[in-house]
Amino acid sequence: MGRRPVFLAILAAALVLFPAAPAASASSSRFDLDSADIPALQARMAAGRLSAAGLTGLYLDRIHQVDGKVNAVLAVNPSALGQARESDARRRAHRLRGPLDGIPVLVKDNVGTRDQWTTAGSRALRSYPAKDATLITRLRNAGAVILGKANLSEWANFRAAKPTSGWSGVGGQTNNPYVLDHNPCGSSAGSAAGVAASLAQVAIGSETDGSIVCPAGMTATVGHKPSLGLVSRTGVVPISAEQDTAGPIARNVVDVALTLSALQGRDPADPATAQYPRTQPTDYAKLLRPGVLRGARIGLWRLPVLGPQTDAVMTSARNSLVNAGATVVEVTPPYQDRLGELEFPALLTEFHRDIDAYLATRSQGPRNLAELIAYDRADPLEQTCFAGQELFEQALAAPPPTDPGYLAGRAELSDLARRSLDETLAKYHLDAIASPTNPPAWKTDCATGDDDVIPSSTPAAVAGYPDVTVPAGFAGPLPVGISFMGARWSDGRMLALAADFERVAPARVPPRYLPTLPR
Repeated sequence: MGRRPVFLAILAAALVLFPAAPAASASSSRFDLDSADIPALQARMAAGRLSAAGLTGLYLDRIHQVDGKVNAVLAVNPSALGQARESDARRRAHRLRGPLDGIPVLVKDNVGTRDQWTTAGSRALRSYPAKDATLITRLRNAGAVILGKANLSEWANFRAAKPTSGWSGVGGQTNNPYVLDHNPCGSSAGSAAGVAASLAQVAIGSETDGSIVCPAGMTATVGHKPSLGLVSRTGVVPISAEQDTAGPIARNVVDVALTLSALQGRDPADPATAQYPRTQPTDYAKLLRPGVLRGARIGLWRLPVLGPQTDAVMTSARNSLVNAGATVVEVTPPYQDRLGELEFPALLTEFHRDIDAYLATRSQGPRNLAELIAYDRADPLEQTCFAGQELFEQALAAPPPTDPGYLAGRAELSDLARRSLDETLAKYHLDAIASPTNPPAWKTDCATGDDDVIPSSTPAAVAGYPDVTVPAGFAGPLPVGISFMGARWSDGRMLALAADFERVAPARVPPRYLPTLPR
């Protein structure tokens, strides 16, 4: 969509203004960027064998070399190397802000950043927000380097009836780095694909239903959809205040845990965070101890609808859980058909309410949903992949949030989602419910749209409960993830179980950027 020349110009400007320190870059080139986690990077920096500027330079170089295949990065931040040099100065002054200090983070482009456009993938929003999203402020306060903005499914996949995940009018199509003509899932496509391709150490995604965990599963990365209210949504382009959240994606659980520790906390501007418990851990990485699976009770929700290859990965995962000392009970959470009936009508009403409120905060572009629909009709580039905007039009005509039918439907939906998990956890005395995160990726095709049948994310998404996915195996060259879901605020426990699974059943291998599936 014409974004690559702009990206290259920004990258060139950044490298001219802030050239990476040759000594740091040379010394850091001797380690495997793909497998290095944040503790290992911090140890290298503490020993003087790596600098934040050197690390950021490596990621900028890799974006330049690799992202032409993947198309995950909308734009690098021209100040990224400057931020990294500030981190190096803090290190020299013994004033580090924590484990994220100097760590490059890629941010989904529906999260507000004051120094870069925040577009939600739409050409209608090519402008700067008034200020940083709260979670960006927390990342900056933790010393993280905001490396750039990641592509996404436009409007977080809430525009067309048959969208193509990973496509946006601003960024074009993001590809799955494992098989490039296959889909990365959405809507946090660029965040997950960028991390999988080692274009950043960590990325931020967002989810209403499946938009963190599905892309992470399809790209063999770790994704955490937090409990609703754990991470502020202020400054994130919305779909539904009842379900939206934001969370980290990385190549390993410890990096996700460290990032969540920096992101979480109350925000007076986000009422959901008022319920944030004061007993929540402040350092989730401390909970990641070997042997957590021993004695745990895990409910396995197989979901055979995702196909025999996915089910074979789940059988292997079950064996790994049992070998690690867990008791595995096969379960099927109730009420799933009713959740499917109720969720979409509720989201239509909530999107109209919440997007109108958000657009009113932007200084440029459409001021409400009706103006946004009119913009898309007039811009031919917004119609080059999924041309329709049926969901926009249905949301415009949806009942208002005061409508008794909407209120009754949302109340039933939220209640059944919580009960589907709570009753299953209680009935079998479970620590978590595990399920396949995704089927093997489908081939990307703008003409037909997505081929997704992914019901496993819905209960946790609607209930506001945590969902952590880690790589579980492969169907040929295509990754399949396993999700761990638990009660609300059990994020630390889910991360600990996921980390122990990652330890006993390491499944991730780096992508090979195959152009298509082997015959």
